[in-house]
Amino acid sequence: MSTRPAEPTSTPLEWIAPLLFIAVMGWVTWNGAHYLIAAPGAEATEAALLRRYGEPVVWDWVALALLPLALLFGLATVRRAPMEWEDFSLADRLAVFIGRVAMMLIAILVCVMIFEVIARYVFEKPTLWANEMSLWLAVFIFLLAGLYAMQQRSHIRIFLLYDVMPRAVQRLFDVISTVLICLFAFMLFWGGFGEARDKLLRWETFGTAFDPPIPATTKPVILLVVALVALQAILNLIRDWNAEPVIHTAADDIDQDELERLRRAVGQDGVGEMDVTRDPIQNHHPKRED
Repeated sequence: MSTRPAEPTSTPLEWIAPLLFIAVMGWVTWNGAHYLIAAPGAEATEAALLRRYGEPVVWDWVALALLPLALLFGLATVRRAPMEWEDFSLADRLAVFIGRVAMMLIAILVCVMIFEVIARYVFEKPTLWANEMSLWLAVFIFLLAGLYAMQQRSHIRIFLLYDVMPRAVQRLFDVISTVLICLFAFMLFWGGFGEARDKLLRWETFGTAFDPPIPATTKPVILLVVALVALQAILNLIRDWNAEPVIHTAADDIDQDELERLRRAVGQDGVGEMDVTRDPIQNHHPKRED
């Protein structure tokens, strides 16, 4: 990774942009049946959706028009954090912004769970929607975080054999892993596209009292994110092709910012001959008895 200084990440836009995208995307997702009703074809399905969800309203079209604008706003304002990968092309910006969206969704998920706990155990009025909403959010978090992990090269890898090989063989390993990722994405599309399309077009719901459209939304998103992960894997292969060999050690997991804070806390000279309890280290050994 490069030592190039990262762009500042403490601006309010780092919070506003993903939250704005979540709000707009949330409206579009929840009211997705309205867009299917307005779409041409499949009159029987559209009539069934119309009886259940009613006619689209003006806010549906406003949200749909704002969705690409919210995405562009997020791509333009996202900043690289100090510990993140230095690549920052348009595809990398998309992956990092999606990672920010996943982070905000985690906070929203925690709020939903806290609300349900308080409602259930303090006021004894449990909700009908918190369980399914938590499940729905968790699915999106899992999927979106996968794309971010691929862009950051932070997915699980086993380097035992990789590190001892010459760079040419490492490149071969990289090609093989990328081909397998793309093959997995292709097979998933091949086997799952029809099911995802059918669930979306009939706006399949979860079948509970809250009845959110979890199958109708998550199945297509799985295919979309897997395709983006495969594309990101190809971009990673191209960008890392001429990179210097990297030897992976346990030190890779150390947060350098946290390490610097610890150094400042104990002083530049460390603790000297003091252990973590600030007691002198006992270097003497018991005398040997003959």
